[in-house]
Amino acid sequence: MVKPIDLEELLMRVKALLRRANINNEHKLTIGDVVLDYDKLMVTKGEEKIELPQKEFYLLYKLLSYPNKIFTRMQLMDDIWGMDVKSDEQTVNVHIRRLREKFSNYNEFEIVTVRGLGYKAVRKDD
Repeated sequence: MVKPIDLEELLMRVKALLRRANINNEHKLTIGDVVLDYDKLMVTKGEEKIELPQKEFYLLYKLLSYPNKIFTRMQLMDDIWGMDVKSDEQTVNVHIRRLREKFSNYNEFEIVTVRGLGYKAVRKDD
């Protein structure tokens, strides 16, 4: 940070660091009433529990861990499926479509297509 220190910016940076530290320690990500449990591959909202297939969960967790960050399909393929996978980028599109269907009634977040680039998650709690 540059001096003189802007208190509002400092508070935002500390909040972001604490959020990231909490994600790393607990392997849980909380967005409003929604909790993503990395160890159980489960999304919980109140009494509703949705257990996701591994790749779908990892994809959702990745997008929501970095809100508003745009990921290309290739980045997501490399990070989630690995660099030596035989599938093409269409695989990401299919998994995104499935996630959108499963969480269409959730107001806490949205998966947005960035035309010509890829996808990003928009969290509504920030």
